[in-house]
Amino acid sequence: MSRIADVFKNGKAFIPFVTCGDPDLETTGKIVSAMAENGADLIELGIPFSDPIAEGPIIQEANMRALSGGVTTDEIFDFVRRIRKKVSIPMAFMTYSNIVFSYGPEKFIAACSRTGIGGLILADLPYEEKDEFEPLCKKYGIDLISLIAPTSENRIAVIAKEASGFVYIVSSLGVTGVRSEINADIGAMVKLVREYTDVPCAVGFGISSPEQAKKMAGLADGVIVGSAIVKLVAKYGRDSAPYVGEYVRNIKENIR
Repeated sequence: MSRIADVFKNGKAFIPFVTCGDPDLETTGKIVSAMAENGADLIELGIPFSDPIAEGPIIQEANMRALSGGVTTDEIFDFVRRIRKKVSIPMAFMTYSNIVFSYGPEKFIAACSRTGIGGLILADLPYEEKDEFEPLCKKYGIDLISLIAPTSENRIAVIAKEASGFVYIVSSLGVTGVRSEINADIGAMVKLVREYTDVPCAVGFGISSPEQAKKMAGLADGVIVGSAIVKLVAKYGRDSAPYVGEYVRNIKENIR
């Protein structure tokens, strides 16, 4: 069984997200440590991309801050290698297909394996094109995480049957961002996924408050939060790690 799937064994999993290099990699390291110390079960590391189509303004701005600071994919791999000496919980990269293509798919996925990245989420990868990456992910023991959105209806069965690590359930149409309410029928989506696979389901896109997280954790196996954390980083910059740690602890306590 994959290390990524293992994180769901001890109750509801909390999966926080951070953009690498926003505002710099030293701060990202402090944030990752704070997340791990405060109950994160799996950490999603965003590799910044110049055209992050799935992201709302909060994460888009984080991408721009990181890129204008000059962060590169090579530096992010070096960063993961270093942080791995202190943080043992599983980690996954979240990025875009272009990043992997321009780096070289095999080179990129082999580097994930070497540095201790267990999963890869490509926000713009249609299910029909996953064969570009999946054989390499299997070769190097990386889970290629499948995304299922409210519009996936007729394809949920097909996607779920081949899922590995966990199924990323996109809670709302449109881009990432903090939302006051989530209108998609998450319960029905999870139920449908579970008809076809035992792979755990985690819900992301739009969750920000402890109340929302608790509600979503009641419907799925885990909860993913990105924009609300990135917002804290935008507000507190290099001093953001303790605020992120406190936020992670608060969410984790609510979904236990």
